[in-house]
Amino acid sequence: MVSIDQIKQLREETDISISECKRALTEANGDFAKAKEILRKMGMNLAAKRAERVAGQGIIDSYVHPNKKVGVLLDLRCESDFVARSEGFQKLAHELCLQVAAMEPEADNFLSQPWIKDSSKTMKDLLNETIAKMGENIVISKFQRFEL
Repeated sequence: MVSIDQIKQLREETDISISECKRALTEANGDFAKAKEILRKMGMNLAAKRAERVAGQGIIDSYVHPNKKVGVLLDLRCESDFVARSEGFQKLAHELCLQVAAMEPEADNFLSQPWIKDSSKTMKDLLNETIAKMGENIVISKFQRFEL
């Protein structure tokens, strides 16, 4: 039997809905590591299902490094203005800008790069996790890195 405290802890760590956390913990027999892996796979499946949806809303985000020598502009798209204005979407945009500034990625290899804040995840994993949390298709439309 999965306790409410376990569900609460997994929810706090992953930001996934309570019902999905309960389902993952039940399936994993209370094992947190297994439950997180189940949630990750569920997120990948959800992202694949959402990929066909039109991402017509979004934001333009920017980052300028404190030395004023590196800057990034990012066009990040989603399905609704509601999600575009959400804290989770804005946080994803910022993380993507930091990644572009730090790693000088090419468009074709960006999503396969390890995330600078957690090398156990790729940028694709980060994107899929956010898609699972938001329940909408999210697309990196384009980005540009500037450096002096």
